[in-house]
Amino acid sequence: MNTYVQTIDHGRIREVRLARPPVNALDPGLCRGLIAALDAAVSGEAEAVVLSGAPGIFSAGLDVPHLLSLGQDRHALHAAWGAFFGAARTLAALRIPVVAAITGHAPAGGCVLSLCCDYRVMARSTDPQKPYAIGMNETQVGLAVPEGAQQLMRRVVGQHRAERLLVAGDMIPAEEALRIGLVDELADAEHVVPRAIAWLEPLLRLPRAPMLQTRALARADLVQALEPDRLHLDRFVEAWYEPDTQAGLHALLAKLRK
Repeated sequence: MNTYVQTIDHGRIREVRLARPPVNALDPGLCRGLIAALDAAVSGEAEAVVLSGAPGIFSAGLDVPHLLSLGQDRHALHAAWGAFFGAARTLAALRIPVVAAITGHAPAGGCVLSLCCDYRVMARSTDPQKPYAIGMNETQVGLAVPEGAQQLMRRVVGQHRAERLLVAGDMIPAEEALRIGLVDELADAEHVVPRAIAWLEPLLRLPRAPMLQTRALARADLVQALEPDRLHLDRFVEAWYEPDTQAGLHALLAKLRK
């Protein structure tokens, strides 16, 4: 198993934990490890999955320092983004239920992964003045949000609210995320994974084939949103080299280095 991903079995439910310190930044290695762990869960005896992260951080999104290190290598950049969206598609198309145990902040790619799950349980911060937050903040660092990823947001919060959040690149505090439906439940940090498991248990007591068939039909639009022709990665890679985008990304890199 990839060292960036850990698995823990809770009876019939497998927890797949992102484990790439310090912030679970999504580089190709982590994305490939996540795909492999999800495939192994489905091919094994797991009947459902919980996707979790580290205390305080679910995933900080794409590994921007790694992406910038690729320089002008458009092929490598395309492959890196393709690995991320491949992981998102695997989650969306998983034929068994999957819950996001959002153990802390979930910006950008972390938010995308959570939106590919059936249900989202998010941690409350122990400091009310510093709540955990979730959202697609791409525009704040100079990136456009691909159409397929936008559809994930629209699917859960509605078209107009999604437009406002996506254009502004807002990060939404946990309580507000619950209010608008971006997450389904809040829990204290130590209870996030147990609550995710608890949500799955009654689902697994239902007649299995009808439940899975109904779920697949209900989620067909989610899978379609992440098809390559809805993502336009070639266009996205070219936009990566626009002056505004590069300025925003290098400003972010400087901030991360402080």
